[in-house]
Amino acid sequence: MLLLVLCLPLLTHAEATIDDGKALFKANCASCHNKNMKSKSTGPALGGAEERWADYPKVDLYGWIRNSGAMVKANHPRAVEIYNEWDKSQMTAMPNLTDENIESILLYIDAVFTGAMGGPIITTNGDGSGTGSEEKGFGNWIYGLLLLMLGFLALILTRIIGNLNKIAAAKEGKFVETKTLTQTLTSKGVITFLIFAMVILGGYTTMNNAVNLGRQQGYAPDQPIKFSHETHAGVNKIDCQYCHDGARRSKHAVIPATNTCMNCHKAITVGSEHGTAEITKIFASAGFNPNTNKYIDDAENVHADTIAAIYKKWIGDNYMEANEIESLDKKGEKFVDNQWTDIVSSLTDEQKDKVFGPIPWIRIHNLPDHVYFNHSQHVGVGKVECETCHGQVEEMATLEQYSPLSMGWCINCHRQTEVQFQGNEYYESYAKYHEEFANGTREKVTVEDIGGLECQKCHY
Repeated sequence: MLLLVLCLPLLTHAEATIDDGKALFKANCASCHNKNMKSKSTGPALGGAEERWADYPKVDLYGWIRNSGAMVKANHPRAVEIYNEWDKSQMTAMPNLTDENIESILLYIDAVFTGAMGGPIITTNGDGSGTGSEEKGFGNWIYGLLLLMLGFLALILTRIIGNLNKIAAAKEGKFVETKTLTQTLTSKGVITFLIFAMVILGGYTTMNNAVNLGRQQGYAPDQPIKFSHETHAGVNKIDCQYCHDGARRSKHAVIPATNTCMNCHKAITVGSEHGTAEITKIFASAGFNPNTNKYIDDAENVHADTIAAIYKKWIGDNYMEANEIESLDKKGEKFVDNQWTDIVSSLTDEQKDKVFGPIPWIRIHNLPDHVYFNHSQHVGVGKVECETCHGQVEEMATLEQYSPLSMGWCINCHRQTEVQFQGNEYYESYAKYHEEFANGTREKVTVEDIGGLECQKCHY
């Protein structure tokens, strides 16, 4: 048994360098690069990296991974190309990585990219919550098996010690009662051990879940209204801050109020993709009667049947117009009933029994309570583009969490991101840096230079 326990690390290590690459990727790369190897994050998608460097010796790729800045200064063509493509954002240097380390990372990247090894998966619960995690593999089975063996070993040792005590007592002429297996399992020592193990396991699980809170990259729940950012931000070019106007002036970007939606949808009453199905939800939540183009007086207290009649008439009239018929047929009546049923189920829940009132949007981005993040500081002062953290939202029909939102991801961004220092009144107090710019001894200022890595800046 002891020999098997001692040999387990050797057995797992001998599996493949892909396992080493997975650990190295997590420690050095995951904070900036998407774990699915196919999507952009703070840095580019890593899948196919070796092919993109195929025109150069392998040692050049190794050099880029270790110290991209040195490669750029040496005017390496591929290095300069990537540097310019990513707005001259420099990758964190990792000089301690050996060739074997880098090769292991590349093997892991290729395995995830090609599907030979599982990448990140998203677990969603029935209430719409979710957590991001990685596919669990062979390693967890080893830990489970080892725990089971240790428990079995502890039980055997308990029995052996009991028998030895009985033999010793017999030699001294004393009688010791032989305990049954049930008595052994319910003894004070075993119960104490189990309680201790449960406390350790509970503490580990609690801390692990706390660390993963909000880290649900790729989480894209179905919302009560099928709102397409692709249509609004992409096709119609609506600026992010028209709807999320808090981003430039407050800590929170804010979820737009229904009145913001109504600014446009008083005029745009039928959707290009869903017809009346989704826009009618906006009208119902705002208490707006599209038949008369007026708001319903005291909508909160109007009987549910009257509300239903208003919107069913609206849906039915549009159905007849679209199908060029004079009155609703059986198919049309079923269409209206089904659409209204979906509207009611989307806008009501256990806490809200009427369609009138705030839309119950499902939150996607959620930082832990001990983390301080201020949108206005990044958007208004730092001039950070929304896409930096939220990805190409204008291409998302269903919004998803683009970035990992981990501590390492934020820290690396602060290390690499250059502050728009010149001409920004907010930074006029940094006299030393302005002097260094003037005499040519400084080329840039990063967020790290102005205290962006100080603990109290984010944890208050």
